[in-house]
Amino acid sequence: MTMTESEVLDLLQKVGAFRSGHFVFTSGRHSDSYVNKDALYPYTHDTSHLCKAMAERFAKKGIEVVVGPAIGAAILSQWVAYHLTDMRGEEVYGAYADKDGQGGFILKRGYDQIVKGKRVLVVEDLTTTGGSIKKVVETVRAAGGNVVGAIAIVNRGGVTKEQVGNPDEFQSLVNLHLESWETADCELCKKGIPVNTDIGHGREFAAQKLA
Repeated sequence: MTMTESEVLDLLQKVGAFRSGHFVFTSGRHSDSYVNKDALYPYTHDTSHLCKAMAERFAKKGIEVVVGPAIGAAILSQWVAYHLTDMRGEEVYGAYADKDGQGGFILKRGYDQIVKGKRVLVVEDLTTTGGSIKKVVETVRAAGGNVVGAIAIVNRGGVTKEQVGNPDEFQSLVNLHLESWETADCELCKKGIPVNTDIGHGREFAAQKLA
């Protein structure tokens, strides 16, 4: 039976993926809440459980390859492909897109040939703007892959199908709406509450303030 949103949230809470404090997102916006996606990956059974739920959403879509952006979603692509292979009774490949050093992604290691002409599912752990998923969708398409779907564990920013490159289908296991602010409007900054420099992009923000 497919996991409910509350079950997904309970699992993320259990592994310590939810944090409160003062955080800086990849987008540069600030928030008093943060989803620390990296807290999930040491828990292999829980990661597998979430990936099975992702696979179930696309079990009847004829997926042949699963691709995720490095680093974290490379783990997801393996597990989702594993569960799809079990469900379909035929090999579904797991691959990942490397960062290209210029803000985009590239399919290396022969993975461009693996996706060519195949029906591809793009997976991600957390999306706020849809930017990373969109770049991977475009990279897969450029390599000749047919992106039939994309899915994230957490959709934090109300991201739409159009924002992730308009695949046939875009889903998430849970939708969260965490309030966030531009730096100039951040009440936490005005109160002098230091940003968390251990997770998120607080360290870069703090370094810029000192520069």
